[in-house]
Amino acid sequence: MSVQLLKSHKTFNGLTQFWEHDSSSTKTKMKFSTFIPTGKVNGCIVWLSGLTCTDENFITKAGAQKYLERAGLMVICPDTSPRGLQLPGEHDSYDFGSGASFYVNATVPGYADHYQMYTYVASELPQLLQQHFKVPGDKISIMGHSMGGHGALVIGLRNPQVFQSVSAFSPITNPTQCPWGQKALPGYLGAEQSAWQNYDATVLVNNGKTHLHAILIDQGTKDEFYEKKQLLPENFEEACRSKGQALKLNYREGYDHSYYFISTFIESHIEHHAQVLCENKNWVLGL
Repeated sequence: MSVQLLKSHKTFNGLTQFWEHDSSSTKTKMKFSTFIPTGKVNGCIVWLSGLTCTDENFITKAGAQKYLERAGLMVICPDTSPRGLQLPGEHDSYDFGSGASFYVNATVPGYADHYQMYTYVASELPQLLQQHFKVPGDKISIMGHSMGGHGALVIGLRNPQVFQSVSAFSPITNPTQCPWGQKALPGYLGAEQSAWQNYDATVLVNNGKTHLHAILIDQGTKDEFYEKKQLLPENFEEACRSKGQALKLNYREGYDHSYYFISTFIESHIEHHAQVLCENKNWVLGL
């Protein structure tokens, strides 16, 4: 599996880097960014970004490198959709098509040829991490924000043997019941609603999909999309409660949907994953 390094920056002694490769899943070139700490790499967190984002948003805005370096953890941040295509309606709106894959395997003609982001994240990226970056297959976790939080929950719940821990900021937790999902899911998967349920974290938990470790979610109370009922964390919380899935859901008073919110609490998410991925937990502040 060949990858091309596009640029590299020393950061907290580690390296923030930007890459490109030919994806077998999307049949396009895909970009991703990474932070690689110095010394032994204890594992890798896959970060999935939200609507309109690229591979650059998290790595430039979240302020995660300091904490990743301390934990000896790598992060990999893929782009949010294939690029360079001209599919019908692909570039018409911010919440469908380019930059808005919803991390599904599309079945609608045209999109089905390239929008295979579920496979890209759940299978191709772990293979790339193992082959190119030498990350052990049992040392990978997943987290994300908004649409990417939806992707992290769905992919983590459906692949607990691949992703050792799961967390999310402001995730779309019940997309079959919110306007964003009710637009995107039929656009990618067609009108049959049973297909949508495979990409709805609340439905998955209600249907018995669980993860061995507690799931961590942070949700701002002044998030405009929370207020507009796009995220529906209460639905996911109730599903976890009824099915016995351990969940730590923090409602953060006064915080919004932005990277200002993410950067405030990113340390606790990295700690959440380090507790599972790292053999030596002494990096945690206070220990």
